[in-house]
Amino acid sequence: MAHEKLKPTFVFDEEKISKLKQLAPECFEDGKINFETLKQNLGEWSEEEDESLEHFGLFWPGKKLARKAATLPPEGTLEPVFGDGLKPDGTSDDDGYNPSKNIFIEGENLEVLKLLQKSYADKIKMIYIDPPYNTGNDFVYDDDFTEPLQEYLRRTGQIDEEGKSITTNKRSDGRFHSKWLSMMYPRLRLARNLLKDDGVIFTSIDDNEINNLRSMMNEIFGEENFIEQICWKNKYGAGAQTKGFITVHEYILCYSKTPLINIDSPLDDEAKKAYNKRDEKFETRGGYFTQPLMTNSLGDRNNLQYPIYFNDEKIIPNKQWVWSEERLLSAIEKNEVVFNKQKDGSYSVRSKQYLLDENGVERKSKPLSVMNGPFTQEGTGDIVDLFGYNPFGFVKPVRLIEYLFSFNVNNLENKDEIFLDFFAGSGSTGQAVMNLNQKFNKNLKFICIQIPIEINSNDSNGKRAISELKKSNLPENISELTKQRLRLSGQKKGQGFKTFRLTNSNYKKWSDYKGQDVAQLTAQFEEEANSPFAPDWNKNKLFTEILLLEGFPLDVQIDKLKIGDNAIKKVTSELVSNQLLICLDEKIGATLISDLKIDHNSSFICLDSAISNQDKLRLSDKGLIKTI
Repeated sequence: MAHEKLKPTFVFDEEKISKLKQLAPECFEDGKINFETLKQNLGEWSEEEDESLEHFGLFWPGKKLARKAATLPPEGTLEPVFGDGLKPDGTSDDDGYNPSKNIFIEGENLEVLKLLQKSYADKIKMIYIDPPYNTGNDFVYDDDFTEPLQEYLRRTGQIDEEGKSITTNKRSDGRFHSKWLSMMYPRLRLARNLLKDDGVIFTSIDDNEINNLRSMMNEIFGEENFIEQICWKNKYGAGAQTKGFITVHEYILCYSKTPLINIDSPLDDEAKKAYNKRDEKFETRGGYFTQPLMTNSLGDRNNLQYPIYFNDEKIIPNKQWVWSEERLLSAIEKNEVVFNKQKDGSYSVRSKQYLLDENGVERKSKPLSVMNGPFTQEGTGDIVDLFGYNPFGFVKPVRLIEYLFSFNVNNLENKDEIFLDFFAGSGSTGQAVMNLNQKFNKNLKFICIQIPIEINSNDSNGKRAISELKKSNLPENISELTKQRLRLSGQKKGQGFKTFRLTNSNYKKWSDYKGQDVAQLTAQFEEEANSPFAPDWNKNKLFTEILLLEGFPLDVQIDKLKIGDNAIKKVTSELVSNQLLICLDEKIGATLISDLKIDHNSSFICLDSAISNQDKLRLSDKGLIKTI
């Protein structure tokens, strides 16, 4: 078929560009957009750029750079960390084998989100994030990925020489709000790409940035995709030091990727109390309550007007009903209708609303825009139940995220869905997904991303947490604690997770040569041609980088094959239609060349230095071969 060289290439917003090509192919020249031609095609919809023009929207110093940050290609890759994860049976995955579909990624979330674009575009069902609230003491990312991550973090003052976080966004800074917005914008834009068409994002926030965040999300997701600004009462009250109003709430902004038809939520404990009537014949459906089926007057809905018979007697003449006659007769047959004879001889007709449907699935309701709990004290309890104390400070209650992730969108139940949290913090999201799987026998999966920063020791909570950690011999790094929480939770629930970390790419980064020495430039080209790899490359890291470059998720099925002297990993995924056959041995043997079976649904990938040009041709006659 063909032979290709596999190189790091990332094209963001590829889907949008593809759609534009279909609508206006004449606006593309040599694969690039000709904006003059595009303006001419748009006609009256196009507006000439004029600095004097004013537009409605959210603007801040640095917005153009924030937009650009979302389009810059990633500098690194991910590598598996064996021994840090947990197998579903509760044992360590230090042997490199872990069948779990859950993923924890240690790394800076903007860079990681970029690396996930190709593999997880349009595949995430729901996102929950609890970002820094910009209270004046929060760590805020000042993004610039032109240098390795650790060097960049040190240069921008976000970590010291020992790798400890030292940067906060102070209110006294003239760009206090701008810094926060520039941090959030590219991450939300990349997150939108990952959502399924019926996907939903929930973002926790407080009064510091609620107005700015909502304006920004209107722009990124579209105002038509705004679902709700939930007001969440998250605590009982405040301490004696409070001045003025006692703030007992936060917000959760909810947006969808495309306009939704319907959204339902689980019943809360208060709503379940209404199902207080019992039916001995239908105990398996829980309790029920009744509601009237008759309306007060005739309207213009003729299909809802008909008489009702009971025991072969017409007991009610033409009335207008809530249901059609067909539906009512079916409900009567299922014993879902109650007839009560009144003192005057008339009948009332009411429907039974059972807690459970015929398949034992609990009834849904419409979510409220105001939530009374669960309270932050419950979040503390979630941690104490696992660790015996709280090393995290204030964390989101697991039950809050369980509730949000239980929403049914467009009348579709969440089954084998993927849930994402790229400000994972303490790991509440991961534990919530594990809980939902255990409670409802589901197969939901999570991806949690957390930057490895030290716990803030500048406040009393941080000092107390660090003191407790030292007593327990646990690390003071937040991402290490997150993994420990997921291990403790997973062991209780028989669920595991795999761990990856952000690291440098296996590929050499090309350095622009600005000198005049032709021989030196030639030598640089030759060095690049001899080996494309960076000095610290390794096979495990390269294998993961290949998966991401080829658009495969991190939870692939791997089958180990042996052909002659060569070891091959066969890679398949339910999310990808084709398969990969990857061999990273230093030499491809003759037996593999003759016996390898590949077709139009598979690609063979190997090191370029491991195979001769003649053998490349022989394999390319069988199918697609890619070399590195």
